[in-house]
Amino acid sequence: MRGGAQLSVTDLRRSTRHQVNLPVIGEHRSRGDIMLHLANISTTGFMATEIEDLGRGERVTVRLPVIGRIEAFVVWVDGSRAGFQFERIVRVDEFAKMIRSLQPNTKAR
Repeated sequence: MRGGAQLSVTDLRRSTRHQVNLPVIGEHRSRGDIMLHLANISTTGFMATEIEDLGRGERVTVRLPVIGRIEAFVVWVDGSRAGFQFERIVRVDEFAKMIRSLQPNTKAR
């Protein structure tokens, strides 16, 4: 895509990121399903590793726990890593539930 996505918020990289180890399947309009490995996530986007042949401005729809389906745009690429911005900011309460669901159960028995 020439020119990339027209993102409404230009710099949200200061959002608090949470480290994750989450493989997800992304739905790409022309390439179909692609595997993404999420390394960190925030209410505004995520960083994926092990990506191949994605360019700035491309769109991918992912399904996240609690959040469900959400579209994300590639905003930067560096080798096999890429940063994605969600189409919308995820509500803080939903985001907190998702993070809790991704963490191992550490309650003592």
